[in-house]
Amino acid sequence: MNTNFNPDKQHTLKTEISISGTGLHTGIMADLTLKPAMPGFGFQFQRVDLPNKPVIKADCDLVTDTSRGTTLQSNGASVSTVEHVLAALVGMGVDNCLIEINGPEMPIMDGSSEPFVELIEEAGVLEQDAAKVWYSIDENIYHYDEEKRVEMVVMPALEYQITTLIDFNSNVLGTQHAELKKMYDFKNSIAPCRTFCFLHELEMLLDHNLIKGGDVNNAIVIVDKPVDEKEMARLKSIFKKDNIEVKSEGYLNNLELRFPNEPARHKLLDIVGDLALIGYPIKGRVIANRPGHSSNVEFAKKIKQYIKKNKHTRDVPVYNPAQPPVYDLQFIEKTLPHRFPFLFVDKIIELTDTKIVGVKNVTFNEWFFQGHFPGNPVMPGVLQIEALAQCGGILAINLAGEGQYDTYFLKIDNCKFKQMVKPGDTMLLKMELSAPIRRGICEMKGTVYVGNKVATEADLVAQIVKR
Repeated sequence: MNTNFNPDKQHTLKTEISISGTGLHTGIMADLTLKPAMPGFGFQFQRVDLPNKPVIKADCDLVTDTSRGTTLQSNGASVSTVEHVLAALVGMGVDNCLIEINGPEMPIMDGSSEPFVELIEEAGVLEQDAAKVWYSIDENIYHYDEEKRVEMVVMPALEYQITTLIDFNSNVLGTQHAELKKMYDFKNSIAPCRTFCFLHELEMLLDHNLIKGGDVNNAIVIVDKPVDEKEMARLKSIFKKDNIEVKSEGYLNNLELRFPNEPARHKLLDIVGDLALIGYPIKGRVIANRPGHSSNVEFAKKIKQYIKKNKHTRDVPVYNPAQPPVYDLQFIEKTLPHRFPFLFVDKIIELTDTKIVGVKNVTFNEWFFQGHFPGNPVMPGVLQIEALAQCGGILAINLAGEGQYDTYFLKIDNCKFKQMVKPGDTMLLKMELSAPIRRGICEMKGTVYVGNKVATEADLVAQIVKR
């Protein structure tokens, strides 16, 4: 990422770019093309080799296999080993990209994200005219797998940060950890880290005719048991290499480690790729102990469900009664033509050129409670809309400039009442401009909050008229 990178804007690629390589497990050569995409597009894979060129969204709910990398399936098509490409896109700050592939598996390249990062750098990253909506995690979300001894948690934090810890009861690996405190460090400290496997896993995969695209240069092989001459001869044959040996550290001599803790860093890389399947950019600190693709995907599903459930609370206004208001009741009475008992805004606590937040304290002695469900007092929904309208009127009049104005509402759409408002509730009335004011016509989205919950919402259109 460059120094001028704005993390609160969406980004795509400046131009399309391609790379070719072999799939690790299928051994099938494939051409991969990364293409620019519109804001809000996210990451989508397209199998251009199949009839109708089906599209598969990068979504944790579409994962069908995690045994050897992460596989997505939708619309009768699948694509596997998606995590290294997704990690590169996230690590380079790309939000929207169409990933075209003419085979069932992403090219493994050297087993890291570095080739894809270099590809993205060559294409260039383009800032888009659209805000990037971050979802801040505001409570701890846990995932446990007792059988695999996996523990994962995401905690509230101001940035997206990840720490991984690995312990495979291996004398070679020992206990390792890796961390990523800022995403712009991904390129240099995480992207080059290659996938690893144990020799006994390698033998099992070979026996099952898998890793057909495996080659001596795309995985770190950890030798966790004595190797006899017969096995060494087999390895030489597979890797087409005469001088295969086990290094004193317990690694096969196929390649030099890029970092002492490269395996732990690669596990972190996998988390970046797999958590891209949440579908929303998050702010939170992830700590993962012994993570793997299946746990990563289950964890992604939990975070996605949490976000969907709590999405509406992202923009809940914060009300501190101790803070002086932007406008008090006296000022409101000078602005609006309403008076008791038909004034439904007590004070304004936030005001910009696109948004206003007002407060209405609902008390038991409101006039409307005498005849509206007297035994079970509930504030009439129509009066909640009126309170929003009055709040929006102040915003509109404030934007109209010099002179005396009134606002008259022309239309109310998409009105929903989600929760009862009762005596003792404090209503926060939020009105936001949906479009710039034109010819005195003002379009706004209104939301009533009680606590952290949405009570009422509606789209309102008003006309500003000079007195």
